[in-house]
Amino acid sequence: MSLDKRTGFIQVQGGQLYYEAAGEGPAVVLIHAGVADVRMWRYQFPDFAQSHTVIAYDTRGFGRSTTQSVPFSNRQDLIAVLDHFQVSRAAVMGVSRGGQIAIDFSVEFPQRVAALLPVAAGLSGYEHTFASTPRDEMERTTFEQMEKLWEQKDFTQFSELGVQVWGDGIGQPAGRMPAEPRNLLSQMTYANNTRQDGEPTPQPLQPPAAERLGEIHCPTLILHGDLDVSAMGIIASRLEQGIAGARRILYPGVAHMLSMEIPERFNQDVLAFLESIKW
Repeated sequence: MSLDKRTGFIQVQGGQLYYEAAGEGPAVVLIHAGVADVRMWRYQFPDFAQSHTVIAYDTRGFGRSTTQSVPFSNRQDLIAVLDHFQVSRAAVMGVSRGGQIAIDFSVEFPQRVAALLPVAAGLSGYEHTFASTPRDEMERTTFEQMEKLWEQKDFTQFSELGVQVWGDGIGQPAGRMPAEPRNLLSQMTYANNTRQDGEPTPQPLQPPAAERLGEIHCPTLILHGDLDVSAMGIIASRLEQGIAGARRILYPGVAHMLSMEIPERFNQDVLAFLESIKW
């Protein structure tokens, strides 16, 4: 189908947020992962826009958005996005870091959230501890290697290792993720790691969401893959246990960026969930 996509910028304190939007109907806001930008949602826009207003944006300091070195709140930036489109309530979906933002937003501004969809999500206030298993040891060693590459400013190797971790999955063959989304992930990751911009200071949710999951009462669908890092499975379980009525879908043989890796299955499950909620 031909997609009539609207693009532009929203002015926020100390920066501007780039957005893309399409479709009509109940609003769904998409928040990208910390290794990506708004381009990761190219696999969702055509399907979602057939029945919903789809809004995706580059968070501050990512993609085409810009920022000065100022304190800011990711939750307030999301308020600015909703207000720009005159949306009172939306389904909010985020991947990884974007999932953490979506969860925090649902705690701080429950009246603006019609449904929550954390995808391979982080969780503010959760501190991961590696177990003494071969899998956890491999993860710990990999993240130590990534930290060294970052300190050495070897952004080429850092980005490629990041694509292996988040795209292919730790311990999986390089290139396991399909080539087209893997190449896109590589481009986005390298662009994020080498961009020249301000260094804003995010203001965390206090108390963090890990202590406040019982405050979330909207319909919630948790999605994650079993090839992801171990922390994501632990967080998914905590979300399912802590949010009343939450549903969880685990995708076998899929890693962190599941909306890019298996878009057809992902889109089908998300749209079925959205059809089931009362707006």
